[in-house]
Amino acid sequence: MRFCCINVSKSKQDFHDSPEVKNVKIFSYKEIKAATNNFDQSNKLGQGGFGIVYKGQLTDGIHIAAKVLATESEQGEKEFMTEIESITDVKHNNLVMLLGCSIQRCNRVLIYEYVANNSLDRLLLGSTNGEINLTWDLRSAICKGTACGLSYLHDELEPSIVHRDIKASNILLDQNFVPKIGDFGLAKLFPNGISHISTRVVGTYGYLAPEYAVHGQLTKKADVYSFGVLLLEVTSGKRISQSYNIHDSEMFLVQRAWHLYEKQRLLDLVDPILKDYPEEEVLRYIKVALFCTQCAANKRPFMRQVVEMLSRPIKLNEEELKYTCSIKDMIGCEAKGASSSMFVSNSAVWPPTNSSSFTHSQIIPR
Repeated sequence: MRFCCINVSKSKQDFHDSPEVKNVKIFSYKEIKAATNNFDQSNKLGQGGFGIVYKGQLTDGIHIAAKVLATESEQGEKEFMTEIESITDVKHNNLVMLLGCSIQRCNRVLIYEYVANNSLDRLLLGSTNGEINLTWDLRSAICKGTACGLSYLHDELEPSIVHRDIKASNILLDQNFVPKIGDFGLAKLFPNGISHISTRVVGTYGYLAPEYAVHGQLTKKADVYSFGVLLLEVTSGKRISQSYNIHDSEMFLVQRAWHLYEKQRLLDLVDPILKDYPEEEVLRYIKVALFCTQCAANKRPFMRQVVEMLSRPIKLNEEELKYTCSIKDMIGCEAKGASSSMFVSNSAVWPPTNSSSFTHSQIIPR
């Protein structure tokens, strides 16, 4: 592992006078250490591929989340600050706001707004499960808000941002349970060989699109696949890694969803905790998840289409749904995209499995 220690001789004022970082608030490392009680374990909020996050409180009373980055970043000070500025400029109600950063030699800390209700992972699937009544209306709002945030990254920014790590633990919820996507734009801070993407490949395959897991091809459609997995988790209340034994065959969540679709029993997937939910809407959400988790990248919708499908009762053309695909289709051109014909209601014919097709089960860990 390589470490990069930077001798930071510039003062705060020097940073602010530089045109490359004029919009970035610089916090002193001493200030952040004091805010987090010297990064005390009792203030630890979580840990991921990029580093450890601590809760803190500044002297003015503002609560923050301080992400102490892993030390593998090889960027120089100027390049690092330029990337930070580009992230700071990204503002949307469904994205966690970056307030600024702190640099002292090897120590690099990103300062974010504090999001009160922690992550969707903990609320839906973790230790806090059951403490809050996650009604369908709340789950639906979380899904739509997350879709809007991801669509903003993909469709409204220039250049666009591929998140690369959409998952329940990266969806944070504020005091009103408004979802906010975290960790966007951070991959550029790390070299390719030791980025969080490498950690994801080794760690949790469940969220990875087949074309990325098998061929390393990373596009917006990989984010769409991950979002589809997230939809299935929110609807079912089950983790992507949870397995099911069906007819002596082990299935994971995505496989089970497609199996139930084939059997015309999609409502069996719904979280049993949910009561009196709108069946048609829930079915539409699950089918949107299936559109997103199709093997062929060019058959998946764009996020702006996903937002539309979740936001109003569009009838979906299920003839467009295909679980399996050829290798050629799996790595097909992203620009081709999914057509608007998926919005048209037609008679549905479930596609038979082709022995020459690629299936998700080939990359699911056993």
